Amino acid sequence: MLGRLFSFFVVSFLLLAGTAQAQGKAELLWYSQAAFKLTTPGGKVIMIDPWIMGATKIPPELKDLSKIGKVDLILVTHGHGDHLGDALEISKTNNAPIWAPAGLNQTLATLGLMPANLVPRMNKGGTIEPFPGVKITQVHAEHSSEMILKDPVTGKDTSFAAGEPVGFIIQLENGFKIYHMGDTGLFGDMKLIGDYYKPDLLLVPIGGHYVMDPKDAAYATKELIKPKMAMPMHYASNPFLKGTPAEYKAAMGQTSIQILDMNPGDKKEF
Repeated sequence: MLGRLFSFFVVSFLLLAGTAQAQGKAELLWYSQAAFKLTTPGGKVIMIDPWIMGATKIPPELKDLSKIGKVDLILVTHGHGDHLGDALEISKTNNAPIWAPAGLNQTLATLGLMPANLVPRMNKGGTIEPFPGVKITQVHAEHSSEMILKDPVTGKDTSFAAGEPVGFIIQLENGFKIYHMGDTGLFGDMKLIGDYYKPDLLLVPIGGHYVMDPKDAAYATKELIKPKMAMPMHYASNPFLKGTPAEYKAAMGQTSIQILDMNPGDKKEF
């Protein structure tokens, strides 16, 4: 009898804890470019495209990997240096897996730069559930992906294949969905992604040259994806990325979509 009562109370406690967790908030810290630290309502920490030490727009107080704290998982959208960034070091320090395009992870493992258990493979359309209540799906991005790494044999900087670029749909314990687009140009299936996944928050590149410019980004946001909120990213870090949030807002015109004003180092709760 006592054993049954104990089991009942344990199950009730876990159910209540799960409900509280699902109703909690997430915190998003923007470092700059496409780099974010996402703390889920359940307390899990996800780093996205963690270009930190070499970045040009990050506040000085954040340029210290030791200040990140614990990391549970890393997402990388493609192999370019301003996205792969410090992922390898952060992964090894925290024993946290990197989820990235399959070809990127395969190259890192084949070169012996990362242990296989920290670079598991997935691909576009694939979904993982790394923590209770969290789902992460890779989706299409219209870009390129290669890595400049030191060849373990020659010691010289060498270009290596890094699979195909991706974006990520991240669904949190409280049901909130974030679409991190990575680097991308316009493509028609953005509408499919918006219709199917219905993201609450869109993290959208606006800089131009390598990615969508503000006009393209506004069209993708307003006409194709239609999120509840949108945050412009990936601009002003080098002379080619000339698009600005002001131009993006102007191109959005009258809209019910909330455009978030964030500067590098800012945090936002959802």
